[in-house]
Amino acid sequence: MCRHLASLGPVRPLAELLADRPGSLYRQSWAPRRQTRGTVNADGFGIGWYPPGAEDAPARYRRAVPIWADTELPDLARTLHSAAVLAAVRDATAGTSQDAAACAPFRTGRWLFSHNGAIADWRRLPEEIDSGLSASALLGLEASCDSALLWALLHRRLDTGEPPGEALAAVTRQVAAVRPQARLNLLLTDGRTIGAVRWGDTLSWRAGTDRVLVASEPCDESDGWQDVPEHSLLLATRDQVRITPIPLPSPQSPGVEQEQSHDIRLHA
Repeated sequence: MCRHLASLGPVRPLAELLADRPGSLYRQSWAPRRQTRGTVNADGFGIGWYPPGAEDAPARYRRAVPIWADTELPDLARTLHSAAVLAAVRDATAGTSQDAAACAPFRTGRWLFSHNGAIADWRRLPEEIDSGLSASALLGLEASCDSALLWALLHRRLDTGEPPGEALAAVTRQVAAVRPQARLNLLLTDGRTIGAVRWGDTLSWRAGTDRVLVASEPCDESDGWQDVPEHSLLLATRDQVRITPIPLPSPQSPGVEQEQSHDIRLHA
């Protein structure tokens, strides 16, 4: 398993989000409080951020070492600033690659993506679901891991213009239909919105006067943290959070759009 977070708000140093809080992602790498599987996230980390004023792809920094072992990171996090960040620390699933390419966030264009979870026998997925990917597509993945395959499935939908919430829900249901025990906590951002799925592990969110934060577990002791319900999709902007149940895969529940959404307006 892993821990991850995504944030939208005013421009701030990366260190304020990643390391300066008492329950920060940095601390979660060795002392997570809510992680249900695994105890230490020491198999690498990654940070993706959108430099202020940049209109092209987000910047990204990934390493295949524990986040606490990177002696250069404190200076980078102190001096780099962004209004939108997606970051993760990794506890690698057995049978997946151990290099930095397997560390979230995955990136294509303006999109950043992270997966917290695991899929058994993931290499067989392309031939078991209507994915549009051939079994040989596994050879073209950025890394040999279930997260990279999920990103290929998700980005294929995004690339056709499918809205991010619909794409996240569809991929989740598609995989869960053939892997009921899969853990599919997902995070996606383009620097303007956050999409997230809770499916098999913890996920929380908090909105303040100037920031929306979605994370595997609360990053501080502030009031206002709320748990995302299991089997739910969260879509957030700086002004609104929408939470929608994702129906369990079955012929009687063909789509997420049939379920009632819960909208939370953040500012008057």
